[in-house]
Amino acid sequence: MGTSLNQAAPPEGADDPDYDYRTALSRSALKRAFLDNLLYLQGKFPALATAHDYYMALAFTARDRIMQRWISTASAYTHHGSRTVCYLSAEFLIGPHLGNNLLNLGIQDEVAAAVSELGLDLDALLAQESEPGLGNGGLGRLAACFLDSLATRQIPALGYGIRYEFGIFQQHIVAGAQQEATDRWLAFGNPWELARPEWAVEVKLGGHTEQYVDAAGTRRARWLPARCVQGVPYDTAILGFHCHTANTLRLWRAEALESFDFAVFDRGDHYGAVSQKIVSENVSKV
Repeated sequence: MGTSLNQAAPPEGADDPDYDYRTALSRSALKRAFLDNLLYLQGKFPALATAHDYYMALAFTARDRIMQRWISTASAYTHHGSRTVCYLSAEFLIGPHLGNNLLNLGIQDEVAAAVSELGLDLDALLAQESEPGLGNGGLGRLAACFLDSLATRQIPALGYGIRYEFGIFQQHIVAGAQQEATDRWLAFGNPWELARPEWAVEVKLGGHTEQYVDAAGTRRARWLPARCVQGVPYDTAILGFHCHTANTLRLWRAEALESFDFAVFDRGDHYGAVSQKIVSENVSKV
């Protein structure tokens, strides 16, 4: 018997004090988590919810189950002092997360049945996800496949890349010719990433070197950068296939060290007051 979107029966085992429906994989637990996320994270009830709200609720439901594995993986690596493979790439063409994560968790059939009982279609929800436009071909796809494989083989790994605000482009064919449009893949937010502003770093760019002699009389060179930006990391869990290992993809967003110059603004130069913000963010814009 189906369940109304407005009411879900308590999951099996919910009366057990050790039961956690945020991580349980049963159909009833998935439905309960889905409806809770729709209410408490999206702030919607069914009469007002859009198809994208339903996608987000399901994405957070899957992410909760990945989060448990992600944290336990990081804890194990830290405890054992594990040596870690660092994969640096300008591109990570990781593809849509939701379908891949449901497959890796082994719950795609249960989720399809759960949302069906709520009157929804899993394929329609999967279609709501904007694919991250973080690459344009083989280089990015290879990097993404390596991260999947490393997690599946349970090898400690960390991917480093750039969090492009806009993807490669959206392609449209008009009168037999390609027309490019801006790929706004972050327009409605990204439920799979966690911002880590506490781990931001200063990145120096451009400039020149100069020679000098230190106190011991040794000739040395020092770098005088032309400008600095702040790199802010955003972490995404990369779950292995049918295992409890989840490694990390860390993508960096460029920001200004000081986004608003009040002294310049006070002189009446309203555009100049935010010029450093614009210039700095362009590093990771597209």
